[in-house]
Amino acid sequence: MSDDIKPTILGLTGSIGMGKSTVAAMFEELGVPVFDADATVHDLQGPGGELLPAIEEAFPGTTGPAGVLRAELGQQVFGDDAALKRLEAIVHPAVGLRRMQFLEANAQAPLIMFDIPLLFEKGGADNVDVVIVVSAPAEAQRERVLAREGMSVEKFEQILARQVPDAEKRARADYVIDTGVPLEETHAQVGALVEQLRAQKNS
Repeated sequence: MSDDIKPTILGLTGSIGMGKSTVAAMFEELGVPVFDADATVHDLQGPGGELLPAIEEAFPGTTGPAGVLRAELGQQVFGDDAALKRLEAIVHPAVGLRRMQFLEANAQAPLIMFDIPLLFEKGGADNVDVVIVVSAPAEAQRERVLAREGMSVEKFEQILARQVPDAEKRARADYVIDTGVPLEETHAQVGALVEQLRAQKNS
């Protein structure tokens, strides 16, 4: 398959609370197929999800008819690196398979997007053609995250500690989408970028 036929793979990432899901939806509205890693994980771990037996075996008492019991699983995994690695060894291969299926299904699209929260942290940046980072000022990020149900300052700081700092993400990005501005301005940034990337694909 020649490069001009293969889709350009966009990797979308950003720290917690930066507005990544909102930006991914904007790309989707503009006709860019989006593979949402988080949504795939929720599907695999939801009611009847294919990973439930393996997760229950590794972490007894963490699944039920509604799927993974997030609070129970969180208690067993959060802050425990070995437990987190066991969980990732169950989840990541299944997500990888879904990603391959998504690629095959959208092989004719000029642009496709992988929405991956831990793109840099897990080495995924090497597997995409263009890295797009969603960013906002630290105070806006903190305000958004602490407004979430069940979030605490301690939990927020633990999550941040596991993520590559925003400044480093911005420095490593090919493009940065600013979500610390009114929504219509973010929308305009996304629209301009999609136009630019499509023009590059056609040139």
